[in-house]
Amino acid sequence: MNYFLLTALVLLFASSLCHAREIALTFDDAPTPDSALMTGAERTRKLIDILVKAKVPDTLFFVKADYINKDTQQRLEQYAAAGFHLANHSYSHQSASELGLLDYPADVYKAHLLLKSQRNVLPYHRFPYLHYGKDLAAIIALQQSLTDLGYKDGYVTIDNFDWYISSLLTKAAEDKKTLNYDNARKFYVDTLYESIEFYDAIAKKTLGRSPRHVMLLHENDAAALFVGDLIAHLRAKGWKIIAPQKAYEDPIARNFPNTVFHKQGRVAAIANSKGVPESELRHPSENEQYLDQAFAKAGVLVDL
Repeated sequence: MNYFLLTALVLLFASSLCHAREIALTFDDAPTPDSALMTGAERTRKLIDILVKAKVPDTLFFVKADYINKDTQQRLEQYAAAGFHLANHSYSHQSASELGLLDYPADVYKAHLLLKSQRNVLPYHRFPYLHYGKDLAAIIALQQSLTDLGYKDGYVTIDNFDWYISSLLTKAAEDKKTLNYDNARKFYVDTLYESIEFYDAIAKKTLGRSPRHVMLLHENDAAALFVGDLIAHLRAKGWKIIAPQKAYEDPIARNFPNTVFHKQGRVAAIANSKGVPESELRHPSENEQYLDQAFAKAGVLVDL
């Protein structure tokens, strides 16, 4: 077992004794279309209700701009009316590593044109798949292009596969299978909380402290169902939910690591730039086969 995973497991038991740590919630791919579990409109209402009830000070919804149409526009307006903010997640959600130095900024600018008239937009951009570019030269050039467009890096510090967990739930609904929602809730909360402690352990080892974290989530069914439970669990473990704007004031916002390894977020990238191998910077649950097995073991699907 590598050092960071061992430390994360220890922190799972010790975290309630620690001083409050800080974390911001952000949601990619808004406004995600309808699914077999719920319509997009239902998802937006559920997320707003949960975040407001939990008194989350703010969150960022990173918008995949080609999702914007007459119907989904209303959902963006609802997020803004509730006091939350929007940001740029590109237009077509293609990898910057594949689009390249000219086409990727053009894609971001296409999204920018659709977002600039929206309410409560903040000048943050997040790369789809956390792909910052195919090599270090491309990464540096794309960072400059985004700066020229007026954007700050909407980095994350805590990565996870919440999108795959949600896809398992949606696939079960599509297949007309019965879900045990209590077991699904526990599976979601436990899996994501383990990733939080894992990346916080990396931060403490690498930086000597727990930074103001930015958690990657998605505007998906799993979040609409269970993010309120995750918030309650975080607070019970001594975490404080903060606004993303506050999290992006952390010194690591100015520490852009000299590495091509950004896919697991800013903390992991900083650790990698200091010589920590990639194999130690990815939580085991960031793997589809692992989650398939854990999902089955968790008893989320009801045998009839």
